[in-house]
Amino acid sequence: MSRKDQEENINRTENKISWKREIMEWIIVIEVAVILAVVLNMFLIVNAVIPSASMETTIMTGDRIFGNRLAYTNSDPQRGDIVIFKFPDDEKQLFIKRLIGMPGETLEMIDGVIYINGEALEEPYLAATPYGDYGPITVPEGAYFVMGDNRNNSADSRYWKQPFVYREKILGKAVFCYFPFSDFGKIE
Repeated sequence: MSRKDQEENINRTENKISWKREIMEWIIVIEVAVILAVVLNMFLIVNAVIPSASMETTIMTGDRIFGNRLAYTNSDPQRGDIVIFKFPDDEKQLFIKRLIGMPGETLEMIDGVIYINGEALEEPYLAATPYGDYGPITVPEGAYFVMGDNRNNSADSRYWKQPFVYREKILGKAVFCYFPFSDFGKIE
């Protein structure tokens, strides 16, 4: 075998090894990305898709939202927070609503206005002037009363068999809209 033939064989062998190395590197990168995505989704973020108009115009139908799973590790949810939680009547479903009633408070809706312990709640985020009456109802300790911003088109705590969302069922606080790009970043 000539020197030239030997060099060609060596080059072919090196090319095969290079291709195999390249494929293995890509497989490792993809595996790391998948593992990272799973870990992020399990411990840091909640990924939610908005299925209905109940939160419009704050969050639109079809928007995709990231929630922060760590938002309430050192603090309690606050009135006005938009939270992602397990639906009390069917925990396989995730819901997203705004916290309105806090533990121990008495809530009542008269002519569409929410009263907390007898005082009217200011709600600048509402999509339209709400109508209807509800309550009074007292929120138990460790629980919250939630409502959609589009009150006239929202299946929320007022209509559920189990009207309260307990603290341990809150998965995270909505923080970021990532799709569609026209709503990118928007959460109020």
